[in-house]
Amino acid sequence: MKKATLAAAAALALAVPGVSMAQSSMDSMKSAVTGPDSGWFVGGSIGQSKFNVDCSGASCDDTDTAFRVFGGYQFNKHFGAELGYADLGKLTVSSPGVSADLKATVWDLMAVGTLPIADKFNIYGKLGMYRADTKLSGSVAGFGSGSASDNNTDITYAIGAGYDFSKNLGVRAEWQRYSKVGSDNTGGDGDIDVYGIAVVYRFK
Repeated sequence: MKKATLAAAAALALAVPGVSMAQSSMDSMKSAVTGPDSGWFVGGSIGQSKFNVDCSGASCDDTDTAFRVFGGYQFNKHFGAELGYADLGKLTVSSPGVSADLKATVWDLMAVGTLPIADKFNIYGKLGMYRADTKLSGSVAGFGSGSASDNNTDITYAIGAGYDFSKNLGVRAEWQRYSKVGSDNTGGDGDIDVYGIAVVYRFK
């Protein structure tokens, strides 16, 4: 009986380091997949939109204030995903007797790739799809006014740079393009660029 007890104790003593090493290995694998920088984040941005359209023969105000709210998940320090809603402002076109406004809002879903370049600085790129709602309203002297609306889906992409004040709070400066927003029902399509500054809060 005494020999059996000693043998069991010896086996347990050998097994404990093995279990500990296995757990450590599993934790390392998990860290490699998610990383210490993983977690949810939210944010908001404000900036200027530019509608890239041909306004030949008319007066054209092709810039406006744009804002965006977003949230997402950072899988590790290099990769994340982001869902956002943006109001891109409006394009105003006018000529003698004619005036028209085109307004656009979008939902977008993008993959985000980040490259840390210093302790608190990083650069990043985004690529994904958007769903836009556009509304055209206008008037013609002597004929009254009217409106039309439509939606479309296409690609969006962005590049930017970020600075982290802390593990929770950071800022971004970025350029984002929404490709071919609009349709024939709203006067055709065109690219919309947004130059903005964003604040990001990470839940850590």
